[in-house]
Formats: sequence, C-alpha cells, structure tokens
Amino acid sequence: MRKFAFSFALMAMAVASAADTYRITLFQPSVVAGTELKPGEYKVTVSDNKAVIATGKKSVEANVKVETGDSKFNSTTVRYQTTDGKYKVQEIRLGNTNKKLVFPNGDQAGL
Repeated sequence: MRKFAFSFALMAMAVASAADTYRITLFQPSVVAGTELKPGEYKVTVSDNKAVIATGKKSVEANVKVETGDSKFNSTTVRYQTTDGKYKVQEIRLGNTNKKLVFPNGDQAGL
C-alpha cells in the first residue's frame, strides 16, 4: 500500500510541474522575442514565466506573464503592437481558457 501511495504522490507532483501546451495559428508574419515567425500553426509551451513557440525545428523562447481573465475566451486571438511596419506579439488570449499570455515590451529573449 505504501508503494502505491508513494507512486501516486510522485505522479501527482510530475503532473503538477508539467508545462502547459497550447496550439495557435499566426495569420501574418509575427515577431516574438526579435524573431519573425511565418504564418502557420505553432505549439506554445508555457512553464515558469517562459513561453516556447515552436513549429518543426524552429522555436523561439520569450519571457511571458500568464494572466487569468474573469471568463473564458471564445477563441484564441493574438494582439499585436505595430512597430516599423512589423507586427510584434503583445498578448495571446487562449481560446476555451481564461488565460492570456502577455509578452512584456523590451523584456523578450530569443533562441
């Protein structure tokens, strides 16, 4: 019985520390952490105030603040700040959740 309880506790800790993963679609060239990403499907992994946005072999890591809204967002939306004709990702609201990822200005680190 002890082995079962220990295994269950260990598994619960592993799940609690696991990163959150989401799927997003960028419909236009988008800049994250100084790196321009082409339009397409991306996987976003969030852990410890870092977001890794990846597709295939290309990935970008950025500092991010995870905020919780009052209600769930109906769909995933990307908000931009336009600078020098480029669309810099400011925040991503994750559909079917109440979470949004806020990318601080000037505090982004790229891979």
